[in-house]
Amino acid sequence: MKKGMVKAMRNHEVTKVQLLLDEKGELREPGWSRSLVQKYRRDDIKAPAFRIKEWDYYLVVNKDFAAAFTISDDGYIGLQSVSLLVFGDEPWEHTETVLNAFPMGKLSLPNDSSYGTTKYSDKRLQMSFEVKYQTRHIKCHFENFLDGKPFDAEIVLEQPPMDSMVIATPWPEKHAFYYNQKINCMRASGYVSFDGKKYRFDPAADFGTLDWGRGVWTYDNTWFWGSGNADIDGNSFGWNIGYGFGDTSAASENMLFWNGKAHKLDDVEFIIPESGYMDMWKFTSSDGRFEMTFEPVLDRAACLDYKVIVSDQHQVFGRMSGKAVLDDGTEINIKDVMCFAEKVHNKY
Repeated sequence: MKKGMVKAMRNHEVTKVQLLLDEKGELREPGWSRSLVQKYRRDDIKAPAFRIKEWDYYLVVNKDFAAAFTISDDGYIGLQSVSLLVFGDEPWEHTETVLNAFPMGKLSLPNDSSYGTTKYSDKRLQMSFEVKYQTRHIKCHFENFLDGKPFDAEIVLEQPPMDSMVIATPWPEKHAFYYNQKINCMRASGYVSFDGKKYRFDPAADFGTLDWGRGVWTYDNTWFWGSGNADIDGNSFGWNIGYGFGDTSAASENMLFWNGKAHKLDDVEFIIPESGYMDMWKFTSSDGRFEMTFEPVLDRAACLDYKVIVSDQHQVFGRMSGKAVLDDGTEINIKDVMCFAEKVHNKY
């Protein structure tokens, strides 16, 4: 590790506890914060209910496998999905999704990520995310997940007092905004099971990440997002990087995490090879504090075209290597950390 002073970032940090939206349904204070200091209330939104998008997405990663869970209410469509990914000699993945027409608030997703239970249940899928004291419990049973076989999961994520990445992003369009929290470095225990095999998570090495989103989006958007976590000699290290939609002049969502403390980055660029998503990627930062290579292992690709609803997604899992620099100049070096980076284009 190397040390040296790092220049102050130009990003605006929001520290005032206040309502997220004003009386007109617009963001009070665009910027980033370390927790949900701005309070989201669905009832404060002035846009029609069919335009409101709310979701909780958990990703839990081991060096050999991963699982992802989504409960979402996207206004005129609900999307509940589960993914199992295996990174062995012959990598494979399967994502199974249940779609719901016009949920528009019926799922009652919490206004705050720090309490309550997010849940979905029908005859085939039962899934819940429950927040308890300094832990998050993921439970899932998916009947006929693949080839007539069920999928089950019981996972506990540890969340002691820790910083997260929170960003409030506006669009020029009236009443459009995005309020997003990413919680990295939650140590994972428990298992997922499928086809007679249990995939177990070890909190000494494995981590979960929460992507919690609430807002009113414009129709056509492309974004880039990457996230990963690692244990370095008993220290937790993670990163969240991304860009692509909304007015991010107040702040970016690029951030490092070291033992529960956030370290804000400036701009990070995803360099995806023109030759294809499965060739080597690079990441570089305007402040020189995130310089990485990314070796893809598995592309969780999905392309849907229902005319009004269009989605072209490439969530690529692979191994990250390189350096990151904390606020005080400490240099963190990693090699072959399993993580993901994605490019997504959605119209919905």
